[in-house]
Amino acid sequence: MFGEFLNIIFKSIKLDKTLYTDNKNFGEAAIYFAGLIMILDGIAGAVAANTIVKTAIATSGLTAILTWLVWTVFIYVIGVKLFPDKQTTVSFKKVLTAVGFAHAPGLLRFFAITPELMIPIIFLTQFWIFAALIISTKHILNLRSNFKSFGIVFLSFLIIAFLSISFVMSRMSAMPINHI
Repeated sequence: MFGEFLNIIFKSIKLDKTLYTDNKNFGEAAIYFAGLIMILDGIAGAVAANTIVKTAIATSGLTAILTWLVWTVFIYVIGVKLFPDKQTTVSFKKVLTAVGFAHAPGLLRFFAITPELMIPIIFLTQFWIFAALIISTKHILNLRSNFKSFGIVFLSFLIIAFLSISFVMSRMSAMPINHI
């Protein structure tokens, strides 16, 4: 079981498309493996961020689960409901699992142990996750085009970024501001 989990992590980090094309990777335990990857990704991000700003590790794990669900919803809606290819038939659970697997490169954030390493490692792993999401989206949704897969992931990212910025800005306007 642990060997299967490590195999999924290594295939994701290697950007190996067979991770998403081989149905044996989507067995009964797959959703739990994906969830564990997401929680560990959140914790790794908190550990990396703690080199500069103190971050609650438990909150980061929970935020990672929420992020996982949001990414999946947008990829599923955009890729399966709005812009599917003719051969696109996939369950939400399989997309959820694939999005979780694609976040395995984020586990490398555990190596950001100094402030000097934090920003380069976070940027590198974020782009790596983005590449893994493009690969997973292409193969899970049976898309012919890498460009379409990129578009689905990028549009999902833009929506998430817009919603995140809007949320932060709404919170900032609610903050008391001291005028000098």
